[in-house]
Amino acid sequence: MTKTSGAEPAPPTLPARTADPRMIAAIVASALFMQNLDSSAVATALPAMARDLAVEPARLGAAITSYLVALTVFIPVSGWVADRFGAKRVFMAAIVVFTLASILCGRATGVAELIAARVLQGVGGAMMVPVARLLLLRQIRKEEMLSAMAWLTMPAMIGPISGPPLGGFLTDAFGWQSVFLINVPIGALGLALVAWKIPAIPPGNPGPPDRIGLFLIGAALALFMFGLETIGRGVVPQGMPQVGLVLGVMFGWAAIRHCRRVKRPALDLSLLKIPTFSQSTLAGTLFRVGAGTSPFLVPMLLQVGFGKSASEAGLVSFATALGALAMKPLARPLLKRFGFRRALIGASLVAAVGVALPAAFTPAWPLPLIFALLALGGLFRSLQFTALNTLAFADVPAARLSAATSFSGTAQQLAPALGVVLATTSLETSAMLAGRHSPGVPDFAMAFLVAAAVVAASAPFFARLAPDAGEAVSGHGVKRVAAE
Repeated sequence: MTKTSGAEPAPPTLPARTADPRMIAAIVASALFMQNLDSSAVATALPAMARDLAVEPARLGAAITSYLVALTVFIPVSGWVADRFGAKRVFMAAIVVFTLASILCGRATGVAELIAARVLQGVGGAMMVPVARLLLLRQIRKEEMLSAMAWLTMPAMIGPISGPPLGGFLTDAFGWQSVFLINVPIGALGLALVAWKIPAIPPGNPGPPDRIGLFLIGAALALFMFGLETIGRGVVPQGMPQVGLVLGVMFGWAAIRHCRRVKRPALDLSLLKIPTFSQSTLAGTLFRVGAGTSPFLVPMLLQVGFGKSASEAGLVSFATALGALAMKPLARPLLKRFGFRRALIGASLVAAVGVALPAAFTPAWPLPLIFALLALGGLFRSLQFTALNTLAFADVPAARLSAATSFSGTAQQLAPALGVVLATTSLETSAMLAGRHSPGVPDFAMAFLVAAAVVAASAPFFARLAPDAGEAVSGHGVKRVAAE
């Protein structure tokens, strides 16, 4: 057991409530929207960026990789930083860093300059996302958590879907620089609202950071993400992605051994002993991996398979966001009626059908019908994301919220990358087995079916939850208990 010195760490003192939790959720969500929008819009602007910077588009993929690596590496330390310096202060600083880095990205004149700015942007994003959730959780009661999380999860659904059409419009109308510069007014507004409306939480005493654990976790995530983001793209010498994956697994194994031995680890694995946190994080990651293929596959199918324009594909893909919005007022009554266990099992199975549906699409299908079916899929995925993000923290003690948000944030960041890898691997494998040089419509169909199987595979894990899991948050069973 690692020895520590000084007083026993203490959680920050909670402030008296002064604001509506829905308003707090909406304010911190503005920053999350900026981060999610940026992540998806940049991909649309890559060809124009490559032309201006006189490089191959494949090489410029490092602009996305560098951001994801920085984002993933710095998330584990975010909880400790928030406790040490105060969640509100750290959140505001993260918005400033992300916004300034966005300006530097828009002013970049070379690849190295752009990558450096993207790394800085990733540092800001890493502090912004989990600390925003922590800031909200420390301002609300358990019975308010579900409603607040429904507001907070909207950016996670809307940002990646609205990013491609908005990124395409901004790039065509004002140049690729505007994809980054749009963050300036959003960041300024979010910063002002946080400073004005959200109460400050005094810093606590989290104790010294687990430097060895942070290094091992950072190295594992950086190497693993590097391998995932570069494998099969031809942007680095052959064999390097595989080496990165192997080293990432080795560092990850060392990190797990270390975190099990020390008193206050960088990644608190003992949180997995809390059933609601464990199932929400592990089974939720499996669900997110499968569901994370859709934002990548649907626009590709419409453009590559059906010959639609980028703007048409982007607008049709936006249907998922509309479905997510429609679910917002329905999530609370549904979870109160069925409880987390039944809702998660049912929504995962229905969402799997929604992920599989595009496998049946053909160029003869009318776009309005495709739009409607995608909106239905977004409806149930939104319910699942709201339920997962709420249940994960339903039974976590206040003193361990910082560790829980860092753990959950790291898992959630890995899922989209794994989803893209699942999608590309399925496409390439199907095309190779059929003897095609490039993926066709049948290969997209196979990729959607594989992704749907992964989504459905999460249902048995949700079945392990207790029937009364998260009742204090959902309100399910309250009337029954009162009647007894």
